[in-house]
Amino acid sequence: MTKWEYARLEYRAAGTYGEDQFMDWNASFHHSGGSQRWGTDERFDDMRHLNRAGAAGWQAYNRSATHYPNEPHRLYGVTYSLRREVE
Repeated sequence: MTKWEYARLEYRAAGTYGEDQFMDWNASFHHSGGSQRWGTDERFDDMRHLNRAGAAGWQAYNRSATHYPNEPHRLYGVTYSLRREVE
């Protein structure tokens, strides 16, 4: 039977909206060992952070986007659910 360890990678907009087309995005990694801030990107580029998690053995199995009701349809954040096999 396979045992899994679970984590999440949160990618959240940190910049201002409106005319700012190069918003800042903060990446945070949360797991049973605690939280780590993985840096800030000037553009939405989560592949660097997903590749970092993959190099550590994590597999992304779910992705959910954050939108707020009754506001313009903008992406405010993305959360990736991750898991890796525990030996």
